[in-house]
Amino acid sequence: MNAELIFSIQAESLTAAAVNGNYMASVNPADNSCLLEKYSDKYHDLDFGLLSNLYASEGNPGKVIEVNVKQRTGKDNFVSCMRKSLKEHYEDKPVGMGGTFIIQNGKAKLHIMPREFSVCPLNTDEDVDHWLNFYDMKAPLICQSVFVSHDPGFDLRVEHTHCFSHHGEGGHYHNDTTPDSVHYLGYFHPAEYLYRIDRPPVTHLVGRD
Repeated sequence: MNAELIFSIQAESLTAAAVNGNYMASVNPADNSCLLEKYSDKYHDLDFGLLSNLYASEGNPGKVIEVNVKQRTGKDNFVSCMRKSLKEHYEDKPVGMGGTFIIQNGKAKLHIMPREFSVCPLNTDEDVDHWLNFYDMKAPLICQSVFVSHDPGFDLRVEHTHCFSHHGEGGHYHNDTTPDSVHYLGYFHPAEYLYRIDRPPVTHLVGRD
């Protein structure tokens, strides 16, 4: 089935066991609400498909970039503002970042894909929006985000953010819906390498939001 996977995992090492902090948001077939579950061992024989943007680090202590902002004054979401700022500063040099931010106050527009694939082709962004399930979800939302200042020709999704919570809500982040009261607190780190895996031979720009 389709779902939104929120990755937060510590890999096994010589000194520490693996820690699975992953969550999965799906559409509850009973009432079409959000069903948020821990991605547990019962899914051990399953893989994720379609696409994913992941940020990996060694987890060592060090400097990070803190972004602490309130009140949205423009149309762009929190991640787009940071991404476009990187683009403006570094111009043609691609810069990728990953990290975690918390929507500490307010609400946000998130989507969850339907469990079943569409029975007809989704040829436009409007088609995709009609197929998706959109929700107005409340803070606090913990969001895992990856973004790149611009696509250097690798057919990248330049920003991608999935969120979970401890009150049963989560999904794919679009924007906050309470610009006057929203409060974001995030911690990010620049990426040293970019790996593009299984680039499709045929691509499109539908559903990139």
